[in-house]
Amino acid sequence: MSNQAPQSSSRRQFVGLAAAALAAGSLSRFAFADANPAIGETAQPTNGDNTAIRPFRVHFPEAQLIDMRRRIKATRWPDRETVPDESQGIQLATIQGLARYWATGYDWRKCEARLNSYPQFVTEIDGLDIHFIHLRSKHENAMPLIVTHGWPGSIIEQFKIVDPLVNPTAHGAPASDAFHLVIPSLPGYGFSAKPTTTGWGPERTARAWVVLMKRLGYDRFASQGGDLGGIVTNIMAKQAPPELIGIHVNFPAAVPADILKSIVAGDPTPAGLSDDEKHAYEQLSANFKKKRGYALEMGTRPQTLYGLADSPVGLACWLLDHGDGYGQPAAALSAAVLGHPVNGHSAGALTRDDVLDDITLYWLTNTGISAARFYWESHSNFFLAADVNVPAAVSAFPGENYQAPKSWTEHAYHNLIYFNRPETGGHFAAWEEPMIFANEVRAGLRPLRT
Repeated sequence: MSNQAPQSSSRRQFVGLAAAALAAGSLSRFAFADANPAIGETAQPTNGDNTAIRPFRVHFPEAQLIDMRRRIKATRWPDRETVPDESQGIQLATIQGLARYWATGYDWRKCEARLNSYPQFVTEIDGLDIHFIHLRSKHENAMPLIVTHGWPGSIIEQFKIVDPLVNPTAHGAPASDAFHLVIPSLPGYGFSAKPTTTGWGPERTARAWVVLMKRLGYDRFASQGGDLGGIVTNIMAKQAPPELIGIHVNFPAAVPADILKSIVAGDPTPAGLSDDEKHAYEQLSANFKKKRGYALEMGTRPQTLYGLADSPVGLACWLLDHGDGYGQPAAALSAAVLGHPVNGHSAGALTRDDVLDDITLYWLTNTGISAARFYWESHSNFFLAADVNVPAAVSAFPGENYQAPKSWTEHAYHNLIYFNRPETGGHFAAWEEPMIFANEVRAGLRPLRT
């Protein structure tokens, strides 16, 4: 770290965090160094103990932003699609419009400042540096909660739920609903290190999260997740560490084995299903027939996706398209990029800058392929009934891959303490409907507070 760097407010905050940690006795004297000068600054203890909790600050050199914009402007474009809709993928006019704004109007530094407004840290777990945000509530008896993002998301997905969960009284909720929040970056995502050997899938990650929470001093905590974060949370619940008091998921694994077998086989809707079950079956059937291409590629051949590391626009298209076009669950992303509802679906609170913040994080950290490998490392079906005994709360949003029926959910989660089907919100619920999402987390985990 250069001695000539200006003493900005964010730098003073960073040094203050280090001093606070030192005063708390968690670290010895610090030597500040650029662990990776292309990403940011990490405070390292002089004794070389990388398992210590080390404050972290994001800063990308301007040269990287200049290079990104140059690459966007130099994109070699394909021909226009031969259909009048999005059925062949991200439409040329859509991505060209986004690229123009990305290269000339978008400001990454605003996102960087937002990241640096939160206390960020790095600690080594099982040989891998894990990055996380850690916010303690001012309210007594706040519940420790670890929240895990998914793909194509990142910790940026959680920005809008941080204050409502940590500081509930400022948002119309009682102090008794407060949480201490830990928001880690998955291995190979964001500012966490990229695994250099195999084995870093949901199972190992779930065990690492328990180590992380215990290292932070939490001997009792809850876990929350959506998308891949929901998979990690479900697996943590199956592992049932004694420290885990319960979970909340907004991407439930609730599909009965026989139903899933019929869906995979492409069978018509079975007789005897309730209306909610029929709706879920139809959603899943459409998903498996034409919306799983990205997951199949990442789950089998992630290393082939070299374009994700070479082209910002190629990366953006891959992260935006789930085979859904203007349908759920990707509709909110499309609506945010276009600036208007698509196919009747609103972006909610999700904005074009939110989407570009997330994509830009993937680009600057060069994690397109390392993030994709998490699918290759996942060996369980994301939809099959979880078979969980730990107390569980489930929020089934209507714009999810499927809106889980209660009948399926209560057979998958044997100690179901809360179930609700919100009227709005989708796969990116924390982004799309942050207040509804925060209310669901509060209500879902409230029974555990007694």
